[in-house]
Amino acid sequence: MYRIVNRIIIILLGILFLLPLLWTVATSFTPASEVITRQNPFAVGSPTFGNYASAWDTIPFLQYYANTIIIVLGILAVQLLTVTLAAYAFARLNFIGQSFIFIVFLVQIMIPPDILIFPNYAIMKELGLIDSKLAIMLPYWASSFGVFLLRQTFKQIPVDLDDATKVDGCKWWQTLWYVYLPSAKPTYVAFGLISVSTHWSNFMWPLIVTNSVESRPLTVGIAIFAQSFETGAQWGTVTAATMLVILPLLAAFFLFQRQFVDSFMHSGIK
Repeated sequence: MYRIVNRIIIILLGILFLLPLLWTVATSFTPASEVITRQNPFAVGSPTFGNYASAWDTIPFLQYYANTIIIVLGILAVQLLTVTLAAYAFARLNFIGQSFIFIVFLVQIMIPPDILIFPNYAIMKELGLIDSKLAIMLPYWASSFGVFLLRQTFKQIPVDLDDATKVDGCKWWQTLWYVYLPSAKPTYVAFGLISVSTHWSNFMWPLIVTNSVESRPLTVGIAIFAQSFETGAQWGTVTAATMLVILPLLAAFFLFQRQFVDSFMHSGIK
């Protein structure tokens, strides 16, 4: 009985979270003249791709896509390096204050990023990086969540493998490369998806630190576009633009959902 109730609750929550996406999809194919007058918000009387064509012609999507991809991949590339080294240190090295320093890392997970906007902006201004892609990337080059997730995976790798590689004459970085990285592949995939989705949809920090089309990511560009209508937002065009923004994330999740689930099942997070 408990399992049935639990499954029903999960299904209801899934439907609840799916409703906004369904409305966005339906509205993106609805002509502007029918968006307000339609009785059923999820019904599409005369489907059209005109909203997508209008959004693509109006917004510099290619520039925004290029900016977003550079920002997201730039953050992820550095994060993979920093979280790997930090996770290996916390999982296998013994040094003074190890437990305390790791707790400090975990505390950062509980700090909302918005609290650090003012000091981060002040630092970017001092460095002369305002209105640049580097200013968006720099504050996120380390991830306490990534360190925690990867450390849990590294802790499950038998220490005997380290001893075996030392006998073979491997350096620590060779052990890390040939033993730990292949074993943690599902975790890297999961963390990559989380990092990409987080920074692909990041809005507040890029809005504050960028001023030009050459630096703005998709989220900021779409928001400015939605506010540019003098007669109110054209919801058909806005939702079509929104779908163009989130489609890559949806595709990535459906492609890697198995690795995403497996990583949490094998990382010690229950």
